[in-house]
Amino acid sequence: MQPQHNIRRLVELYSAMCRIRAFETAALTAHKEGVIPGPLHVSIGQEGVATGVCLNLRASDRITSNHRGHGHALAKGAGVQGMMRELFGREGGHCRGKGGSMHIADFSVGMLGANGVVSGGIPIAVGAAQGLKMTKSDAIAVCFFGDGAINRGPFLEGLNWAALYHLPVLFVCEDNGVAAFTRTEAVTAGPGVIARAASLGVPGETVDGNDVMAVDEAAGRLVAEVRSGKGPRLLQARTYRITGHTSTDAAAWRDPAEVAAAKTRDPIEKLANLLSERGVAASEIDGIRSAAEAEMAEAVADAKAAPWPDEAIAYDDVQDVGAVAFGGRA
Repeated sequence: MQPQHNIRRLVELYSAMCRIRAFETAALTAHKEGVIPGPLHVSIGQEGVATGVCLNLRASDRITSNHRGHGHALAKGAGVQGMMRELFGREGGHCRGKGGSMHIADFSVGMLGANGVVSGGIPIAVGAAQGLKMTKSDAIAVCFFGDGAINRGPFLEGLNWAALYHLPVLFVCEDNGVAAFTRTEAVTAGPGVIARAASLGVPGETVDGNDVMAVDEAAGRLVAEVRSGKGPRLLQARTYRITGHTSTDAAAWRDPAEVAAAKTRDPIEKLANLLSERGVAASEIDGIRSAAEAEMAEAVADAKAAPWPDEAIAYDDVQDVGAVAFGGRA
């Protein structure tokens, strides 16, 4: 364990993961009740990656996410109320209730947006990094994507551009071994993401994504390298998504024994056990989790009570197609 992993740091990591888990659990419950429209892509089991990376970032740093982005947004500091309202499609959501689960953004904390397009966040992060370099900012960009994204063009294009122009960007591959319902090894040739990054001149390393302390240490080191002007870096975090692809997927295609084994490596439970071993009282550990659950229950209640967006804003924030379309709206 590195020196920075004192009790205070461990509690900070644990609290952040509990908030992500509580948010997504509450959202899943609301979806089952029929009060959240559309399916959700949750990251239950992967909380250690978002937490371990984002707790090493500054408010001025930018991040981009993918379709499974609640954890990234929360870890970067996005407001819970605005996030939950967005899932419910209500006024006051971060995207005014029009983007939903896969398009949460909060520019005030550097969260440039989740993205429903696989690998879509990669060129956005690279563009943000180029802008930061041009303005001589010491901020960096961080891009989260899944292992399925490395088979798409934007991965090659994004890493190539970042390496060519020596941009301040950290690429984070959340490698959960499956793209939607398909095993990675069935669709990805070669030795994987680290080798592909290396071929483009982007150094990378692999870490156990279910060990939040390991992620914290690796991310802290890589973030420092990127911030110091050493160019782009890549972190492969091997993790496991306990739930199905979406909130409507019961994941019956998975081997129950595999899921049971993965639950023994739950990053939250692992850290809770360590905290207990380090002398933190069970009441304090349970209290952190209970506080997170209460916070998210309050956010759900707020979202349920929030008004629907005004129909008049339906075409705001989209491409201007002229005054003739949509009943004369410009």
